[in-house]
Amino acid sequence: MTGISGVARATLTAAMILGGAHVAPAQDAFKEFRQLDSTVKMPKLNAFTAPLAGAGAGAVARDVVLEARLTADGKPMQDGLTWRVFGPIPGEDGKLPLMASSEGGSADFQLAPGDYFVNVAFGRAGTTKKLKIPAVGTVAKTVLVLDAGGFLLNAVSGQDVRIPPSQLSFSVYSADTREDGERGLVMADVKPNTVVRLNAGTYHVVSEYGSVNAVVRADIQVEAGKLTEATLQHRAAQITLKLVSDKGGEAIADTAWSVLTAAGDVVSESVSAFSTMVLSEGEYSAVARNKNKIYQRDFTVTAGRNADVEVLMKDQQPEDVSGISLD
Repeated sequence: MTGISGVARATLTAAMILGGAHVAPAQDAFKEFRQLDSTVKMPKLNAFTAPLAGAGAGAVARDVVLEARLTADGKPMQDGLTWRVFGPIPGEDGKLPLMASSEGGSADFQLAPGDYFVNVAFGRAGTTKKLKIPAVGTVAKTVLVLDAGGFLLNAVSGQDVRIPPSQLSFSVYSADTREDGERGLVMADVKPNTVVRLNAGTYHVVSEYGSVNAVVRADIQVEAGKLTEATLQHRAAQITLKLVSDKGGEAIADTAWSVLTAAGDVVSESVSAFSTMVLSEGEYSAVARNKNKIYQRDFTVTAGRNADVEVLMKDQQPEDVSGISLD
């Protein structure tokens, strides 16, 4: 959370796309962005092998101080910034040439007189400004306003069941849809309890619990200078399937598993004595195949209630189950 100015607790305003999502207010541990107390300045960098065209032979490099703030009235940021200075004329590859760069807080460069583009990035937030360095006179400090904030993501199962971080992932998309109906991906595979730094605006967040069908979505507002903690609510649970000869017996190895929804769609397939997965709340059928015999049991998944589901070998099906291949 380093590098963001102190802010009071922010309460999230989110539009839920699925009814199973829930947003919790920010907790004390995440109520503010904090800066490092470091006062170390970046060293001066002379990134030129030659002055820019039009600067004139023997042009003297000028001291240039660059500063960034989250909001126009915020304090200068002291850490977490990446600065890049580009020349104004594209190279043969069509890209603007990188003339200088640094990381940290405020940057102190030596640049030859001329025009430049300065970009400052703070995580996924960033802004670019045109910079003109005069040959004579005072070079004023340049301040860039990021207009950025961020959020910290987490999720629970049911009302308040903690989900292991290893089973959670988030993807962040733009709120607006493109002409093809898709949203632009901003960040993928974001881990829980990770601060995501973004320009102010609305973002569409997708949370995946496990790898089968437990997915919730929410629109989250990022406010400049603020950190919001968002907790999404999954209507799902972890289920472990076992094929046993008697209740409470040992799981039988080399069992092929298929899990079907109430509509008959296959949502998961695996081969193991224990088949563990996360399933969205609802009605399912567990189908087990062992030594060319098929066994089946219907079961219900209740949000937040992890459970073992035993399929008894006496529950053998007299014929093939629809949608399951014996090959």
